[in-house]
Amino acid sequence: MVVGVGKITFRLAFCHSLKEKRKIVKAIINRTRNAFNVSMAEVDLNDVHQRAEIGFALAGNDRRRINSKLDKIFEFIENLQLAEIIDTDMEIINI
Repeated sequence: MVVGVGKITFRLAFCHSLKEKRKIVKAIINRTRNAFNVSMAEVDLNDVHQRAEIGFALAGNDRRRINSKLDKIFEFIENLQLAEIIDTDMEIINI
């Protein structure tokens, strides 16, 4: 089994409250989940209204396919243009 995990850190420069931040983060998570059937959640920076960190994971049996899907997820989120991506991290684990 191959597990791919990713983490994206965003800057939300125009958010002035946690409520605004939650709206943007929820939109990113819902749109990405619908497009890729991936497990996603806000994983850090919960109380900081101008930054967000989202983690996601997917499993499969082909390392190349998981790598390709991770790349497509990063590209998809960037193309949403809902927030500025300031850092990304990706890891593929064979279990």
